[in-house]
Amino acid sequence: MKLSELLKREGLYLSFEVFPPKTDSAFDTVKHATEEIAKLHPSFMSVTYGAGGGTSRYTLDIAKNIKEHYGVPTLAHLTCVSSTRETVRERIEDIRAAGIQNIMALRGDLTPELEKSDRSTWAYRHAIDLVRDIKEIDESFCIGGACYPEIHPESENQKEDILHLREKVDAGVEFLTTQMFFDNNLLYNFLYKIREAGITIPVIPGIMPITRATQVERAIKLSGSFMPQRFKSLVDKFGHSPEAMKQAGIAYATDQIIDLYANGISNVHVYSMNNPDVAEKIQANLSDIINK
Repeated sequence: MKLSELLKREGLYLSFEVFPPKTDSAFDTVKHATEEIAKLHPSFMSVTYGAGGGTSRYTLDIAKNIKEHYGVPTLAHLTCVSSTRETVRERIEDIRAAGIQNIMALRGDLTPELEKSDRSTWAYRHAIDLVRDIKEIDESFCIGGACYPEIHPESENQKEDILHLREKVDAGVEFLTTQMFFDNNLLYNFLYKIREAGITIPVIPGIMPITRATQVERAIKLSGSFMPQRFKSLVDKFGHSPEAMKQAGIAYATDQIIDLYANGISNVHVYSMNNPDVAEKIQANLSDIINK
């Protein structure tokens, strides 16, 4: 099912994100974890793409398995940074051959080596270049894009960020998924601004359950996320205890999701990080709220 159609459904829905293994030896373990999440029958599942495309074939293997054996709609991530147009075309053809209709079009994270390289030589400098190529190859794909409720780390300001986002939507992106955030007011403010800018496509909030204190620093590094005092207090109080921190992190994420639903959001995406128990507990907390 195309996510553009799925997102039109009435009701409240929850989806999960998983990532592929980095090596052959880890494939069975990761496959099992993603299958356990698929058994929860989420609205859809997205499968990420390794930095530099290193796990591209695993992305497709995991996404295809989820779709064919568990009937869960899948969203295959595709990044383009450091890739040639020929390589990207091959990967798009592979996705089409696998019967997957949804692509999350991303530039991709910059490795230290890429940050030092000459960007003028890249075939793809921005995600919009990838969006245009996907549309040129096969217009039937449903394309998703990423957005930042606070600001893209490489943008000068939010106004510029939203301008580029509008260009990406005009190029063919049909829905957006946000980077993680920990203060819902940031999302509500962002939604107001992009609607004013004429961006009317669905926006799916992305929620990251922080279940280990060590994840906080990485979350800030990846997204520049603002950490509200309420969340900092939670980490200060429970961060020393893995069990307590996990429970508190799930509770915080659940509270965020409930608030989003209560304020008119229909679909929420959880960065479940291949943790079936985290996904299961969040879904159980919402058992009488969400549609299945």
